Amino acid sequence: MICPPVGIIGLGLLGSAMAERLTERGLAPIGFDMNSERRDDAAGRGVAVVQAVDDVLESCELILLSLPNGDIVDKLLAEVGDKLRAGRTIIDTTTAAPEQMIAHAELLKPRGVGYVEAEVAGSSAQARKGEVLVFAGGDDTDLAKCQTVLTAFAAEVQHAGPVGNAAKWKLVHNLILGLHRAVLAEGLAFAEALGLDAARLLDVLKRTPAASTVMTTKGPKMLARDFAPQATVRQHLKDVRLILATAAQAQAMTPLSKLHAELLERTIDLGHSESDNSAVITAFDRPRG
Repeated sequence: MICPPVGIIGLGLLGSAMAERLTERGLAPIGFDMNSERRDDAAGRGVAVVQAVDDVLESCELILLSLPNGDIVDKLLAEVGDKLRAGRTIIDTTTAAPEQMIAHAELLKPRGVGYVEAEVAGSSAQARKGEVLVFAGGDDTDLAKCQTVLTAFAAEVQHAGPVGNAAKWKLVHNLILGLHRAVLAEGLAFAEALGLDAARLLDVLKRTPAASTVMTTKGPKMLARDFAPQATVRQHLKDVRLILATAAQAQAMTPLSKLHAELLERTIDLGHSESDNSAVITAFDRPRG
């Protein structure tokens, strides 16, 4: 299938990773970000970049959004107005409240603009390798238009149902994933406090019933205190707060997520707002001196 022109608005960790992956796969995406340094970095990695969002809207039929939160998507859609012409399809990878995603789709539908949620389960490093899974929400026809793009950076695409469902799936995913990281961080910090060879123990634990993918993706980073970001603590705290707000609306019990938010806040207080999520282990570090 020939893929129509693809644009990407938002060249942060995930957006730039998707742009690189699509470029490598021959889809020649056009990228834009408000931050000139991000544009320059993407250009240095072989991505075609433009200097204005209008250039993306005018030349691309499929437009990926990779923005920090749903409020920024709200602002973007309000600003671009009629520049989004009929026949365009928005592919929104932003983690936002389900009701925001539904509102975006309802706003665009009268304009003849399609809207697909493409919630990414996996880090920017995994997206760059084409190893993430995508939870897709939207109309079957709109989703069919996006398949070539989605399968270029995702190993698997699961249709969650109508718009709003993929956001709900992503919140459940992020709740579980984030708690896996926090539990692993606590366990490794416990091992270190006991004077154990935590690296060797981590390797052994990968072959026990306690094993999780997080042990492979984040365990070594935690032990090395290597917090080069693949996704940031700040962004995940935003997601956890969104989980708590959505859970409150649904009258769901999420006591562990409340504690998790406190741990992430402590991690940020320790100076790790823009660090990788593996930095949560610092919340368990013993005071020195």
